[in-house]
Amino acid sequence: MEGVVFNLPYWTGMAASTDSPSTLNTTGSGLVRQASGTLEVTDPTKAYLRTTVDGSSSYARIDLADITGASGGSGDPAIDTVRVRVDCDGRVGRSMLVDASEPRSLYVRADARRTVTVWIQEPAGTRVPFFAVRPNVRVPFSFDWIRVTVMAAIACLVGCWRPGSRLWKVRADPHARVQRVAFIVVMTVIGVCSFAAAGVLAAQARPLVFHTAGGYTYDFDQYGHVADALLHGRLSLDLKVPEAFADSANPYDPALRELLLDRGVSPIYWDYAFYKGHWYSYFGVIPALLLFVPYQAVSALWSRGGAMLPSASAVLVFMFGFLLFASLLMVRVLRRVAPRISLAALGMAWATLLLGSNAGYLWLRTNFYSVPIAASLMLTMLGLWLWTCAQRDVDGPKLWHVGEAPGLSIPYLAAGSACIAANIGCRPTFALSALLIFPMFRSQIRELGRMLRHRRVTRSAWVAPAAVVVPALMVSIPVFVLNTLRFGSPLNFGNRYQITVNDMTSYREPLANIRWIVGYYLFLPARLQSSFPFVAVNPTPLPAWGYAEPMVAGLFVLCPMAWFAIVLPLLRRRHRIAYGHLLHWMAVLGLAIMVMDACTAGLGWRYICDFGWLVAFAALPGLVWFVGDMPGGHGRTPAAGPRTERLCAVSLWLRRTCMMLLIVACVLFLLASCFASGRDDTLQHAAPQMFAQLQSWFALLG
Repeated sequence: MEGVVFNLPYWTGMAASTDSPSTLNTTGSGLVRQASGTLEVTDPTKAYLRTTVDGSSSYARIDLADITGASGGSGDPAIDTVRVRVDCDGRVGRSMLVDASEPRSLYVRADARRTVTVWIQEPAGTRVPFFAVRPNVRVPFSFDWIRVTVMAAIACLVGCWRPGSRLWKVRADPHARVQRVAFIVVMTVIGVCSFAAAGVLAAQARPLVFHTAGGYTYDFDQYGHVADALLHGRLSLDLKVPEAFADSANPYDPALRELLLDRGVSPIYWDYAFYKGHWYSYFGVIPALLLFVPYQAVSALWSRGGAMLPSASAVLVFMFGFLLFASLLMVRVLRRVAPRISLAALGMAWATLLLGSNAGYLWLRTNFYSVPIAASLMLTMLGLWLWTCAQRDVDGPKLWHVGEAPGLSIPYLAAGSACIAANIGCRPTFALSALLIFPMFRSQIRELGRMLRHRRVTRSAWVAPAAVVVPALMVSIPVFVLNTLRFGSPLNFGNRYQITVNDMTSYREPLANIRWIVGYYLFLPARLQSSFPFVAVNPTPLPAWGYAEPMVAGLFVLCPMAWFAIVLPLLRRRHRIAYGHLLHWMAVLGLAIMVMDACTAGLGWRYICDFGWLVAFAALPGLVWFVGDMPGGHGRTPAAGPRTERLCAVSLWLRRTCMMLLIVACVLFLLASCFASGRDDTLQHAAPQMFAQLQSWFALLG
């Protein structure tokens, strides 16, 4: 692939004449050559370089001016990454990015017989380091280690999941020493990388405050300000409040705020909560207590007043915690669902869980919006895992018993309850996962109810309920007290007072939007295109105005394996699935949370994290059955003949192959979506050099 396919331009362009009339480039009147050699765009509608070609090569090269970041004596320096469009013989071409530091990206495909025109699609006043367009070139041979590594990773997935892989024959056993060591090594590597990246981001952190005259002030250090307020014993944030804004008739009215901004009233902080003359953050306080307050307190040893922890660092730490505890929870659940599950099927389930939970979105978009969601994902996975640890298959003297139900470990039960309750102070939506306690401990609850009906309850019978309720109250009551002190009500988190695009004190999501939002969350189709990144944002129009974040696809498209959640009731009837009630409740709860998000928050790509993990867990038994690792999944009968055996083997081979290809395609789709134009925090803008490099892999192939 590397030597032939990705180097086709080299092999097919060896006959190029290399004749270059580049000195005869026609320069559009919208470009002016500066003394430094750069070109300045004065009129984007006439900013082009045109040259003739002899048809011997399908490629051209953009030659750079002989400068090194020169500014020409005045004005801004030349930019490195430039958006251009290549027209051939008058035919309109495609836009692309070229980067001065990536030589390969300077080669462009030019299937022309007469002329090639390179349009510079940058605003007026931009300086670009271009000298001329050189036609009839030979593209050099290229060996890219990043590209080879990506292909090697894909080959590794295929090698692990292909039907003939030995991993299909190895039973997943957490007690096996080799598997346990391998898991620890993998998680250690991921953890070290996560904490190292978080440390680097913290060391390089700068205040993320942006303000333009006549506009809002964007401050992305919300959690840093919350930590600072807590350390100094304040309820409100230490942010300036303009007197004209505080005294206005209705500071939540967007039209009135625009008038104040036009008059120079500043700062008015975007997406902060404003209440009774003070600024607050409406995001939960628990993440600040877990990471931001300790970091600022410790950093005060070398930085006066302490430093603010960047949101990106916190997201990386929380997401590692989510990955660790979600993996432990998944292994425990699947080992009960399919006791003889193979390592290959377990790997497919792990990929399905990560894709369905929308974790990739949070790893890419690491601003403060992702902090409470990432924290809740970690705490919820930890809490549910602790609850599963509370259920013991082997009886013991220190376990709590009620009736004939299996015994429970009270410390694990209490710790899990505290973790689940902590969601109140992160993202309250996740606190609804506390309802999963009923299907998880249904036998104990049933026995306790029976004893209550017969009035045979002893004092020891209340130990487990107290272990659930007391830790939950210890965690949630301080959050409710803080809400009461700030906003006058224990359940008022301040989101009604946020300064945003609408007056949130009176806004309600139009009912006409709900069914559309639910449909988009689940079924928004993918929008593919012929050029890198091959994925585009799909429009999500609504009947009435409502919040709608750009998305590339819905849950069932981002993770088609989630469709297996539909077959869960059928599998429960055909097989005695352990945790069957729990997984069924997960699917129902996931759909309920999705509808609740649609009614209260609108359409947000990140909101899939609220319910996606629940649907993904519910889909895992169906996936395991489909690949043949659940009892009865092979479709064989005790009296099956040789022909039936062969048909079953072929069917199993096809199913495992299809699942392997589907998951690999989903992973590639997820990676491509990171570069999709129009999405928030797209790498096309955040990392243009990387975009230009990856785009060059495919741009020359046609």
